[in-house]
Amino acid sequence: MAKILIVDDAAFMRMMVKDTLTKGGYTDVTEAVDGADAVAKFKEISPDLVIMDITMPNMDGLEALKAIKAENGAANVVMCSAMGQESMVIDAIKSGAKDFIVKPFKPDRILKTVESILG
Repeated sequence: MAKILIVDDAAFMRMMVKDTLTKGGYTDVTEAVDGADAVAKFKEISPDLVIMDITMPNMDGLEALKAIKAENGAANVVMCSAMGQESMVIDAIKSGAKDFIVKPFKPDRILKTVESILG
């Protein structure tokens, strides 16, 4: 079973994504509260996929994405952003993100994205 790391500073967003993944059959889900926590947990558990918010305190998603890609160039990272953050999304794709999901999103969008990346 695939290991997935969810990164968001908002607890309700982590809970919503985790609930969606669990209902979709993905049960090995770990959470991180910001970019720095994400990088540490990435090194610790080597997840198959990271779903990460862009705007977070301490270390934002773009910085964390770059650190994760430096650690493992083949890492699968999907970025989440609010409407109106198009320039950040473009930066994320240029920095190696596999895809992005715009908030607010429907649960099936998360599952379709995860299935398209993990197969």
